[in-house]
Amino acid sequence: MIDLQRIETFLYVAEKLSITEAAKRLHLSQPTVSHQIKLLEQELNTTLFMRSNMGLQLTEAGRLLLPWARRLLHDTNDLKDMMSSLDKAVVGDLRISCSTTAGKYVLPQMAARFCQRYPGIKVRILACGPERAALDLLGGEAHIGVVSSEVNDASLESQKFFRDRITLIVPARHRWASRSSIEPQEILEEPLILREETSGTRRVVLAELAKFDISLEDLNVFMELGNAEAIVRTVAAGYGISFVSSLATACPLERGNVVDLLIEGINLQRTVYMVRKRISAPHRPRDVFWGFIHDPANADLLNMAEHCC
Repeated sequence: MIDLQRIETFLYVAEKLSITEAAKRLHLSQPTVSHQIKLLEQELNTTLFMRSNMGLQLTEAGRLLLPWARRLLHDTNDLKDMMSSLDKAVVGDLRISCSTTAGKYVLPQMAARFCQRYPGIKVRILACGPERAALDLLGGEAHIGVVSSEVNDASLESQKFFRDRITLIVPARHRWASRSSIEPQEILEEPLILREETSGTRRVVLAELAKFDISLEDLNVFMELGNAEAIVRTVAAGYGISFVSSLATACPLERGNVVDLLIEGINLQRTVYMVRKRISAPHRPRDVFWGFIHDPANADLLNMAEHCC
């Protein structure tokens, strides 16, 4: 009989193609993870991974096993939930304040999966400004918050949701469109659209540019917009360049209308966090969702978010 723990270990390694990352996520040592993979390979009488110049890669057998492993763990979790619901059904409402553009792309899909597994829970996603999510939690307006930076409040706790990449976008007909990257100083030449002053995207971009002695005053900002989709469409129409979450350009409607570029020496990655009150009255929908986002069956969604570009 196939060991489910080994299947779970395989899934984490396969999604990240990294023994180290899988060990961190599973809270196991790297030798333990390697040993579990070896035992699974012996059990299946095949090789699931191979090492190459590009690092760890799935073999053909590993690629065939991957969707099956996801289904198996998903079905196993569904079975556990169904059995536990015989004693205590998970019902109620779950209010989530989402203050980050990246979260607004990933969160609805995650919430939809959650509702499929727990049909007795009604999820309400509240779009808000970056400063609002923590206030909604503290004021009881929301059970969970999604933010683009860790909150500095001892009464709140956070966990990593996923990693997001902010990208520089230019119109498809722009003179830079055939390039893969530009130098930071070249941005000064172009009309720029920025997010609003409270935006997490804007904060990350300005902090990185400051490392090259480029300030807000140096930039040719001609417009501020509070919506990533509106920015993408404005850039696509030829009115300047901008910075947005890479998820905002992954939509099929936008793909091909804008080109994303790297900026030499600048790292525009950020972590999106999920936040909740550290001490509060028991609330099953909140607590179940808190663990649900890192269910191995959802690894494909988080992996897609982190590698959409």
